Amino acid sequence: MIIIKSESEIQLMRESGRVTAAILRDLRDLIRPGVSTKDIDDFVEGRILEKGMFPSFRGYNGYPANACVSVNEEVVHGIPSPTRLLSEGDIVSVDIGCTWKGYVSDAARTYAVGRVSELADRLIRTAEASFFAGLEHCRAGRRLYDISSAIQARAESEGFSVVQDYVGHGVGRLMHEDPQIPNFGKAGRGPRLAKGMVFAIEPMINTGGWEVEVLRDNWTAVTADGGLSAHYENTVVITDDEPELLTLL
Repeated sequence: MIIIKSESEIQLMRESGRVTAAILRDLRDLIRPGVSTKDIDDFVEGRILEKGMFPSFRGYNGYPANACVSVNEEVVHGIPSPTRLLSEGDIVSVDIGCTWKGYVSDAARTYAVGRVSELADRLIRTAEASFFAGLEHCRAGRRLYDISSAIQARAESEGFSVVQDYVGHGVGRLMHEDPQIPNFGKAGRGPRLAKGMVFAIEPMINTGGWEVEVLRDNWTAVTADGGLSAHYENTVVITDDEPELLTLL
């Protein structure tokens, strides 16, 4: 069941979303060669706690950190480590959630570490562009898979593949609510969008094939062929008019 949020609920998510957005913005100044993925996690934790909020990912289904920090071929759910140091030319995806008075905001970005290859740069830019292609269809009365189809078309137009094992989702009191929002599919299908729906829309795209594998830690998903992966996500509110982005300043 898709839960329609009230204005008061959305306001709480706005407050959470502003913190999430500011953290993701400020990570650009932290991320550089020599920084560990645990340094990133510590930064995220500190910023959330100083605002009196809670890191949504901490302990979620047993997850052992505050942020998912995924490097290069890691698609999502990378566990931060003090021994995993970023190197020049890496790309790193950071996925975070922030809870305020019981309501969650969820967002992710992929960052270049120093100078990266043309392919890596294009992948990062296409992940973001794919999100905004989907966002154009976040209008009351449209079908859910209109979003999915637009994301897939934009990613594949650049020669990239769309991860099919992990998808976007509703968000609110829970990190993951109905509906699931694939980043692929045929337009014109799925439930109609309505004012008050809140989604975490999150393209994950790869330079190679779309298939992924999960490592022995039972969390970290990697590309099956070792290709690079990029992730871009925002929390989005469906309104009577233009969609509202809660996690972009």
